[in-house]
Amino acid sequence: MDQSGIESPNYDIGAWRKRIPLLRNIIPMNNCSQSPQFDTTRMAAEDYLESWNRAGMDWEAWMDETDRAKAEFAKLINASPDEIAVSTSASAAAASFISAAPFDGPRKKIVATEAEFPSIGHVWLAHQRFGWKTEWVPVRDDIVYPEDYDAYIDEDTYMVSATHAYYHNGYVQDLPAIAQKAHDKGALLFVDAYQSLGVVPLDVKAADVDVLVTGNLKFLLGVPGIAFIYVREGITEQLEPSFTGWFGRAEPFSFKIEPLDYHPTAARFDIGTPPVLNAYIARAGMAIINEVGIDNIRAWTIQLSRRLMEGGKARGLKLHGTDDPTRKTPVSAFVTPGDSHLVEEMLLRRGILAASRGPVIRLAPHFYTTMNDVDICLDVLQEVLQSPELD
Repeated sequence: MDQSGIESPNYDIGAWRKRIPLLRNIIPMNNCSQSPQFDTTRMAAEDYLESWNRAGMDWEAWMDETDRAKAEFAKLINASPDEIAVSTSASAAAASFISAAPFDGPRKKIVATEAEFPSIGHVWLAHQRFGWKTEWVPVRDDIVYPEDYDAYIDEDTYMVSATHAYYHNGYVQDLPAIAQKAHDKGALLFVDAYQSLGVVPLDVKAADVDVLVTGNLKFLLGVPGIAFIYVREGITEQLEPSFTGWFGRAEPFSFKIEPLDYHPTAARFDIGTPPVLNAYIARAGMAIINEVGIDNIRAWTIQLSRRLMEGGKARGLKLHGTDDPTRKTPVSAFVTPGDSHLVEEMLLRRGILAASRGPVIRLAPHFYTTMNDVDICLDVLQEVLQSPELD
């Protein structure tokens, strides 16, 4: 069958599920916040700990592993490893990038959307003290309409900050269309892919993305404390970040305090000592995504998403956002009466891991999720939302 009607995934889902210990007693539907541990991600952490214990210090091997993580990330988005830098969070990566922008240039506007994760917006707002101005494309009907960008992007715009997916409900934006709007006015396109990467294909070359940041603890099957930044070849040499560190140098191990020699590749956006343990785990998680195949993951999670939305409707649940599974990540956000965090706690007591945000509870399956998982979660959510505990 085609992608709109597959009955089972194009991989051995049972074999993958055996590699997730958490599934023995919990159904993880919180992949938009934190993915579960796989056997290989745990083994990666243990590899680092064993190296540390055995050798005491093995920086050459640890740096090699960090480079391997960059390469695994590059493969995921169709980039060159030379276009990738490592950071500690998407916030730090965004701050590193904007610190490299020309403060004395003629373009002083950042066009962002109200769908941005707050942390990214906070970075842009904090830089207004240096003369930047941030304008917000509105969220309407729980999405961002592409045509709404037209009123904001102009010749004063330095960059457009467009989240790939809206963290509230998973709505996926049309990045190539936004890139064209930005580039037609001479602006850059900055993308936060934290909410989508790992379940939605993203080819930075095909989408004409200039800069992209993401972390690894969500759909990329990793942990907090590490993030990656992609900077398109051709603009890297124009950017000299002031939020920097010794690993951003052309020769970091020369230990020279002067000059400030920026690395010729995107490694100039590396900061201080990299998060090595996190890089081990991140590489292992991204290797799983690349092995299963992002197109296979997308095809199956579309079906899971459709089952969630149709099943929610049948149970009288109110969906937040689009009901088109091809225009969203696997996240299905259902409006909750009262405190959504309390709903999250009540679900956890019943063996369901979900993620609350504002007025919604988010159910976010991944490639290892079954239709039976979805049905159980919907039944439990219906029960919870009818509980007098929420009154």
